[in-house]
Amino acid sequence: MIAVDWGTTSFRAYRLREAAIIDRIETRGGILGVPAGAFPAALRAALAPWLAAGESEVLMCGMVGSRQGWAEAPYLTCPASPAEIAAAAMTLPFDGARVRLLPGLVTRCPDGVPDVMRGEETKLVGLLATLGPSPALVCLPGTHSKWARLDAGQITGFTTHMSGELRAVLLEHSILGRLAQPAPPDEAAFRRGLDRAAAPGGLARHLFGTRALGLLGELPATATESYLSGLLIGAEIAAAAMPGESVHLAGAEALVARYALALGATGHPCRRHDEDIVAQGLARLAVMAG
Repeated sequence: MIAVDWGTTSFRAYRLREAAIIDRIETRGGILGVPAGAFPAALRAALAPWLAAGESEVLMCGMVGSRQGWAEAPYLTCPASPAEIAAAAMTLPFDGARVRLLPGLVTRCPDGVPDVMRGEETKLVGLLATLGPSPALVCLPGTHSKWARLDAGQITGFTTHMSGELRAVLLEHSILGRLAQPAPPDEAAFRRGLDRAAAPGGLARHLFGTRALGLLGELPATATESYLSGLLIGAEIAAAAMPGESVHLAGAEALVARYALALGATGHPCRRHDEDIVAQGLARLAVMAG
């Protein structure tokens, strides 16, 4: 079986045997680089060796199922179980293999504003197999970090935080970027940003404080990026987790390490999980989908 996580800017595929990864492909071939109507050809080219070896089942998740992707898979409303996600898979036309596409998920906050995800739900399905039915809070760090709550074998809801994208926009397109000088991560500055995020005043005020600190020589230019990351991640944690709440982390190692440091510094026990949990989730969903 082949499991594919096809995102906006990346393509990851796993060749599986009974949920074990026996081979993998990872490229920058995200959906943004695929012309309209060319998705079948792009998938065939990427998976050619495995298809030639006889693989005939492909299960996909991610932005490939968005309006900008191969086909738009409708969102499934939370709470959602792995069985319900698997049952909502749609089959795509593809010669020589059965290619199926999983839905994304939608949830709503108490005042009715929606939140959505595509691809991350498969990581959560993989974690459900590990964590069991007990309530759990999961953080999937990224450009748009997802914080999801699991309970009784279901994904009960989630929130999305644009901290990664906001950091990039501020550094590339705002006045804060004029102060910053690229440098290796500065843990002291990062912790300082975390502390400031917990202070009264709000994120918008604290962001301008970054500029004022730089102008008065109280924050080195080489520390600006780390301080800003601390501010944004600290604000994210405060919004997404209750004080002292335990958090499960899964994602790219460097980013998970930064979030683990932030969680520890703000009083949240955390447990890290394998970045490839998405493959385990896809394998589990493939069995359920039949």
